[in-house]
Amino acid sequence: MTNKVAIIASNGGLFDAYKVFNVATAAAATDQEVSIFFTFEGLNFIHKEANGQLPMPDGKEHFAEGFKKANVPSIPELVTMAQEMGVKFIGCQMTMDVMGLEKEAFVDSIKVGGAVTFLEFAKDADVTLTF
Repeated sequence: MTNKVAIIASNGGLFDAYKVFNVATAAAATDQEVSIFFTFEGLNFIHKEANGQLPMPDGKEHFAEGFKKANVPSIPELVTMAQEMGVKFIGCQMTMDVMGLEKEAFVDSIKVGGAVTFLEFAKDADVTLTF
């Protein structure tokens, strides 16, 4: 039986994006079924333009050099890796409507749905995380 990992991404900073995608890809690499529900600022993680420009927390600019030296993939690269590993992306319909965003603004193969769509997956999840 495959374990399920349900993640809610609602904060939009660079560190939050790394947390989301590090956990998601680690879970997928260990043959777990993963779905991420992107809502509010978390939608920036899968937005075609915004995901390459996520803000570094104030006072943490020195991490940029560390990421580079450690060969840490960029968020757009992690998005692609996660999708290639079978991680499912759900964009929050309500937030997209409120922000006036269309599905085309986001990376390919996302599912658009509401909380109920996420809850259908999360109800059977072994792990549920929020970032």
